[in-house]
Amino acid sequence: MVEKIRAVYELYGFEPVETPAMEYTDALGKFLPDQDRPNEGVFSFQDDDEQWISLRYDLTAPLARYVAERYGTENLVLPYRSYRAGYVFRNEKPGPGRFRQFMQFDADTVGSASMAADAEVCMMISDAMEALGIPQESFLVKVNNRKLLDGLLEVMGLADDNFAARRLIVLRAIDKYDRLGIDGLRELLGPGRKDESGDFTNGANLNPDQIELVTSFCIGGQYKTPREIGDLFGRVRLSKTGEQGVQELLQLSELFGETGYSNRIFVDPSVVRGLEYYTGPVYEVELTFPIETDDGKIVRFGSVGGGGRYDGLVSRFRGEPIPATGISIGVSRLQAALKQIGKFGTKKEFGPVVVTIFDKDRIADYQRMVTTLRLFGIRAELYLGNPKNMGNQLKYADRRNSPCVIIQGSDEKARGEVQVKDLIEGAKAAAAIASNQEWRETRPAQFSCSEADLVAKVREVLARHDVSWG
Repeated sequence: MVEKIRAVYELYGFEPVETPAMEYTDALGKFLPDQDRPNEGVFSFQDDDEQWISLRYDLTAPLARYVAERYGTENLVLPYRSYRAGYVFRNEKPGPGRFRQFMQFDADTVGSASMAADAEVCMMISDAMEALGIPQESFLVKVNNRKLLDGLLEVMGLADDNFAARRLIVLRAIDKYDRLGIDGLRELLGPGRKDESGDFTNGANLNPDQIELVTSFCIGGQYKTPREIGDLFGRVRLSKTGEQGVQELLQLSELFGETGYSNRIFVDPSVVRGLEYYTGPVYEVELTFPIETDDGKIVRFGSVGGGGRYDGLVSRFRGEPIPATGISIGVSRLQAALKQIGKFGTKKEFGPVVVTIFDKDRIADYQRMVTTLRLFGIRAELYLGNPKNMGNQLKYADRRNSPCVIIQGSDEKARGEVQVKDLIEGAKAAAAIASNQEWRETRPAQFSCSEADLVAKVREVLARHDVSWG
């Protein structure tokens, strides 16, 4: 799965880079809770110098530090296009498809303010979903712009710093629209909402006109054409920031149309994403097929990745404007999604060819066979358990899903031969016998060959059953 994503990213010209699993906490900055002990949401500890260190909670903040250290040097070609896959850590309650340790796969372009960089990221994530076998009708790439949302807040009269807390409540409410629906959104924009467990979430206490403006903004659905996107100008009139957001969405829409992606990537004004990170376009890839939750409800699987433009993140280290944009795939969550639709774990994975030990005084002979097979690109291993019982060795090979095993006793050695036992063919014969079917196949499940022909005969077995690794 990771290799398929990697191949798509490299097709777009992105190159790999690694960043550490741990960062100094102050390098992660304002994106952590401002507390004496920064251990809420992340895992943190102090070193011998009493400096706080945190396990990375995403791959973007470490990239920002990495780029800032090399910015303007010969070690960094701008615009810098890179990808990285690795585990990240969240100190929060796990749930279905959500883990405390999980893998992300990111791709970012640093040093370009062009909307073409954002468009490429959206196109690339769409191609990655298709490369994984997810049909177009089963996923959406949704695009919005934080400037559009900021313009909406400005029109509502919430741009002043005195309304910072209310702005966050409004944005979080919009972000929950997909899950809570229009009624839940209205409650959160108004006095607040009590969920099924009885917990109460404070609302933004907006007036009816403000609530109507936000809800009409969210329920507009997916904007697919330039004309539909242009209609958003009327929603954010009198806000230069909002109008700039609409203009950027129009540029993206034109790029998607010209490259044939307009049927896969849509503008959705309800997409919010990271409240602290993003400064321009934001995007989210959502899987639309239904799944059943633990309590029996049928819901969409939901988001498996997202990102956006974060022009302020690298700048925090440098004190100068440095544009950047990128996207992150939640690989562990995506794996759970692919299992749901039968795209992951359905193909039998074959283990190595197992060379058994018939005579423990001839370990070197058997190891030589293993080495020979490996030299010709055949995955192979020497049985390293107790060689006393041949039956146990064959059971081991079977449990390893080995396609075949190699056996050489003293008689075969004297003749310069080996026995090749085709475990796949043997399993077919056993199944036919168990079901009282006549076994009509002419291929033997076990045969002899000369030591010189070992590689060729093993390759024949592998080709017969279409065995490949990787």
